[in-house]
Amino acid sequence: MGTFEEHEVARRRFDVADAAPLLLDAAGVVTSWSAGAQRLLAYPAAEAVGRPLADLVTEEDAGRVPGLVEQWGRDGGWAGLLSVRRADGRPVRVMVRIAAAEEARGPSRWLALLSEMAGAPGWDMQRTVLEQMVDRSPIGIAIVDTDLRYVWSNAALAQFGGGPPVRRLGLRLADIQPGLDSAAIEAQMRHVLATGEPVIGYEHVGSVRSAPHRETAHVLSFTRLDDERGHPMGVYYTVVDITAHHRARQRLALLDRAGEYIGRSLDIVRTAQELADVAVPALADLVVVDLLESVLRGAEPASGPLDGTDPVRLRRAGRTSHQEGDEGAAHTDAHTDARSTADARGIGAPAVYPPGSPQIRCLATGRSWREERLDPLAREWGAGTPGSQGATSWDLAPHSAMVVPVRARGVTLGVTTFFRRHRQEPFDEDDLSLAEDLVSRAAVCVDNARRYTRERDAALALQRNLLPHRLPDQDAVEVAACYRPANELTGLGGDWYDLIPLSGARVALVVGEVPGHGIDAAAAMGRLRTAVRTLAALDLPPHEVLAHLDDLVGRTAQEESAAPEGGAEDDDDSTQAVGSGCLYVVHDPVDGRCSMAAAGHPAPAVVRPDGTITFVELPQGPPLGAGGPPFESVEMILPEGSTLALYTDGLLACGEEWSEDANRERLRKALARSAPSLDLRCRAVVDTLAPARPRDDVALLMARTRRLDADRVASWELPADPAVVADARKTAGRRLSDWGLDELAFITELVVSELVTNAIRHASGPIRLRLIKDRTLICEVFDSGATAPHLRHPRTTDEGGRGLLLVSQFTQRWGTRFLPEGKVIWAEQSLTDAPL
Repeated sequence: MGTFEEHEVARRRFDVADAAPLLLDAAGVVTSWSAGAQRLLAYPAAEAVGRPLADLVTEEDAGRVPGLVEQWGRDGGWAGLLSVRRADGRPVRVMVRIAAAEEARGPSRWLALLSEMAGAPGWDMQRTVLEQMVDRSPIGIAIVDTDLRYVWSNAALAQFGGGPPVRRLGLRLADIQPGLDSAAIEAQMRHVLATGEPVIGYEHVGSVRSAPHRETAHVLSFTRLDDERGHPMGVYYTVVDITAHHRARQRLALLDRAGEYIGRSLDIVRTAQELADVAVPALADLVVVDLLESVLRGAEPASGPLDGTDPVRLRRAGRTSHQEGDEGAAHTDAHTDARSTADARGIGAPAVYPPGSPQIRCLATGRSWREERLDPLAREWGAGTPGSQGATSWDLAPHSAMVVPVRARGVTLGVTTFFRRHRQEPFDEDDLSLAEDLVSRAAVCVDNARRYTRERDAALALQRNLLPHRLPDQDAVEVAACYRPANELTGLGGDWYDLIPLSGARVALVVGEVPGHGIDAAAAMGRLRTAVRTLAALDLPPHEVLAHLDDLVGRTAQEESAAPEGGAEDDDDSTQAVGSGCLYVVHDPVDGRCSMAAAGHPAPAVVRPDGTITFVELPQGPPLGAGGPPFESVEMILPEGSTLALYTDGLLACGEEWSEDANRERLRKALARSAPSLDLRCRAVVDTLAPARPRDDVALLMARTRRLDADRVASWELPADPAVVADARKTAGRRLSDWGLDELAFITELVVSELVTNAIRHASGPIRLRLIKDRTLICEVFDSGATAPHLRHPRTTDEGGRGLLLVSQFTQRWGTRFLPEGKVIWAEQSLTDAPL
C-alpha cells in the first residue's frame, strides 16, 4: 500500500484527462488496450491483452492484485496507488481508478484509468467520489463500438440531449442528435479507428436536442480502444460545451472587423453604410441607419437627447439586408454604379417614423430599445419608413428587433435599427450590448466626418500639436529638441521627432519625415509616429522596427490604390507616407550600447566628450513603402557624455545647392559651438543652419548619453535548477535592502520567483537575473528560450497558470524582449512610494 503522503498527493493532483484507459474482465485480465496505456507502459496491444493485471505490476504489488480484484468486485470500484512495470522493466508509480463499465450485451467489464504520478499524478478516489465525478461532471464521456454505436456513456452526456445512458445503447450519434453534423463527427471517429491516432480538441458547431433553437459549440476528443487481439474495438470520446466561449470569440471577431472596416473615410454616408455592412449577417438580418438631416449637412445638432420640441427629420444613410440581391453597397465591385445602388436602398430619402415609435423614443431618451418577440400586428412604426426605395419593408416579417441611438460625445446623431428574420433565436442582452458597441464606434466616425469640413482650419492647428510638447523624463539620455515648421505659403509638413522609454531603462530616439506638405502630410506623420510608438513597445531591434513600418506603409498604399471609385476624396493621406524617411536609435545606459537603423534618412552625427564630431557610417535602407533591400542595424559603444544629433534634411536645406560633404561640414561647425545647456545648443544649431521661415520643416533632436552607476545594476548567473529559486529570492531581497527599497522586497521576491521558475521550466541553458534601480525598479530574467510567455486567466479551481497573472497585477508593467541568444522577461515597479 502507498504511504499516506503519497495518497494525499494523488488525491490533490489527479487529472482524469491525463489518465490512460484499459478494460479488465471480472478476473482482472486485460481485455482491451488503448493507445494511452501503450504510451504509459510501452506494451503493444498484442502483448498486453489477455494478461492478468498481476503480470503488469511489480513483484511487491503482485500479491495485492487478487485481493483488489475481489474488493472492486464487491464494492463496485476501487482507487489507489500501484507500481506497474513497463516493457523495459522500469517501475512506474501510477494512480489506478477502477469503475464498472456496464454493457447491454455480454458480461460486465471494468474500466481502469492509469495516471503516472511523476507526470500526471492521480487522485485517490473512493467510489462515492467517482460517482460524483461521472454524474455531476460537465464533461460528457462515451464509448462507441466499431460500428459507431454506443456501448457506454456517463450521465453528464445526457445534458446535451438524447436521454439517459441506457437509452443510447445500440444507437448512433445521428439517431440521438439529428441537429448535429453527425457525418463530420463520425468521420473523426473512423479516422481514429483506422489510424489509432487520437484527435484532441475537435470543435463542432451545431444544434443539440437540449437547445434546438440556438447554435451551440462543443469540443470533442477521441481515443481508440483495442481488443485482446490488438484490433480496434471502439472509440472513447469526451464532450465539453464551449458555447459561451464560441459566442465570445464571434463577438470579439465582429468588433475587430468593425474596428478595421468602419470609419475608413471621412464620408458620413459611407461610414453609416459600413456600420450596416459589418452587422449583417453576423448580428442581424437587416440593419438600417437613419441620421438627422442636420448631421448629413455637417451642422451641429442639439446636445444630448432630443427633447421633442422640434420636428425630427431623419434621412436614410445606410441599409443592408441578408437577402439575395440586397447586399451592402460597400460590397459592390468597382464597376457598379454606386449612386444607383444607393438609390435602390433609399439612401438619402426621408425616413419618417410616427410619434411613440421605438426610433422616436430612442431619439428622445438616448437609450436603446429591444424586443425579443415582435407582435405581428404592430406594424405602425415598421411601415413608417421609406417604402420600396430601400425601406425597412415590414414584408420581411422580422420577429425580433433592436433600436440603438447613434450618439457621440453626448450628441444624438440618429438611430440604427436591427432586425432578425431568418434565425429563430431572438435578440438577447448580449446582442444589445454588442450592437451598442458597434454603433458607438460608428458614431464617433460619423461625428468625425461631420466635423471635418467645418473644423478643417482647427484640424490644421491641431496637426501642429502632434509633436510631443514635453519629452518623457528618463535617466538614459539628456535630451533637447527643436522643431521649426515650414512657412505659411508652403504649409505644414510632416517632420517629427520622438523619445520613447523602453524596457531595461533603455530609450528609443526617433526622427522622421513625410514627403509633401499640408494636412495630408501632417496626418500621415501622425500615423507613422503612432505606428513607431506601437512597434517600439514590442522591443524589436531597429532594423525590424523599420521593416514592420515599411510593410505597414506599403500595404496601406496598396489597399488605398485598389479602393473602388467613388470613395472619400480625402483618403490621399493614407498613401502620403510612401517615400517617408525614418531614423530609429536605441540607447542602453547600462553598458552604453547604441544600435540604429535608417530608412531613407540622413545618418546622425556624434559629438564625443573630447569634442570630436563624426557621422555614423550607417547603411541606408530604402524610404518607407518604396521597396528595396532589407534594412540593416549598426551597433556601437558610446562613451558617457557623447551627444547624438538626429535631424531631418530640412536642417541643411538652403537657397543654394550644396554637396553632401559641404552640408556635413556646415553641421559639424554648428555642432562644435559651445552653449550653456543642451537646449540652448540645440536651438543655436537650428538658428545657424535654417532660416526663420524655411521652405521645409526642420526637426533636430540632440541626446547626451548617460550611464547608470554600477551600484544601480545587479546581475547574477543562475543554473537551471529549481533549487536556486529560493536563493535568487534571498539575493534579490538583500540587494533591495542595500538600495533602501525594503518596502518592495515582498513583491520583488514574488516576481523573481515566478520569472526564474518559468525560465527553468520552459527554457534551457543558462539563466541570468538582473535588477536595475532606475526611475523604476526593473527585474529582468534572461534565458535561451525563444517562446514568448502568455498571460493566462485561470479559473479558481486551476492549480497553475497564475505566475504571469500575479506579475502583471503586482507590477507597473511587464513584457518580453527577444535577443539573438534568447529572450528577456522583465517587470517594472514604481519607486514613487519607496525611499530612494
